Amino acid sequence: MNSPPPPFPDSPWIRNRRQFLRDASTLVGGMLVGAAAQLPRVASAAASLAPLEVAYAGSMAPAMNGPLRAAVAQALGVELRGRAQGAFALAHLIAGGSLRPDVFVAVTARPMRIVLAAGKAERAQPFARTEMTLAYSPTSHFATALAAVGKPGATPWTEILKSPGLRFGRTDPRADPQGLNIIFVMRLAARYYHDPELSGRVLGPLVNPSQIFAEPEMMARLQAGQLDVSSAYRVQPQAFGLPFVTLAPAINLSDPRLADEYRTVSVTLEGRTFQPEPLIYYAALLKTARDPALAARFVKWLAGTQAREILARWHYQDAEGVEPLSA
Repeated sequence: MNSPPPPFPDSPWIRNRRQFLRDASTLVGGMLVGAAAQLPRVASAAASLAPLEVAYAGSMAPAMNGPLRAAVAQALGVELRGRAQGAFALAHLIAGGSLRPDVFVAVTARPMRIVLAAGKAERAQPFARTEMTLAYSPTSHFATALAAVGKPGATPWTEILKSPGLRFGRTDPRADPQGLNIIFVMRLAARYYHDPELSGRVLGPLVNPSQIFAEPEMMARLQAGQLDVSSAYRVQPQAFGLPFVTLAPAINLSDPRLADEYRTVSVTLEGRTFQPEPLIYYAALLKTARDPALAARFVKWLAGTQAREILARWHYQDAEGVEPLSA
């Protein structure tokens, strides 16, 4: 039995729909052909970039993976291939020879000196600095109080952080300079605000597993509301859309001119005593660099005008006047 003819076989709607499908097919086909034609060009452009392996402090990840990567590709023809981790951990891996990047970027001089002392580099160039802050979750029960810090009549942050139930996050002081730096901050604050119990009340033991997280994980936990407050460098919370409490220069480790005052406190960890250092970022060309000339150009570019302008937009401060480190 024959099927009945379709209704309204010659209607304008049917004719228009058929024409639309033919046009769409032609358009999509053309787009696919065009895209396929572009693939060799895209692959060629990527292949033309010289790879550069950079091991850098985890706090630099947002800037390094974003605007710096794009700018370096354009300015130097370089494809940044990065490894972000705690600077102490990276320094020991490089010094031991199990990690061989072209360039090492550290925050504070101490991890960089480990690499220099091991003979893996001859010089480290300062290119930026930052300060310690307290990042907090906007959904935290303590967010309103933290947002009011510094205003007349507001509760001081030192008292808010002692609140029962507050969930505090920090990095491992054995592997990451920031983990040490927040201990220094609390001890400096204890003296500055005449509150000797502050550090113990907020941090507990020096290595407190309930508070210790990887650096990027802390920001994610703040965003998710799993932490109330965490230690942070100023360059970190705004990259994640998080609010933060600004700390006094006398305790935030930002000012090289206050280095002697910062060193009035110390931390003894696993038999070694550490003192605070200003939060300077250094970059070093390593002797393991596959292309030393290219790595040297990148280190020089980091300290140049274009990189400084980019870093300023990401809340880094200038390191002008800070001396390089030498082996």
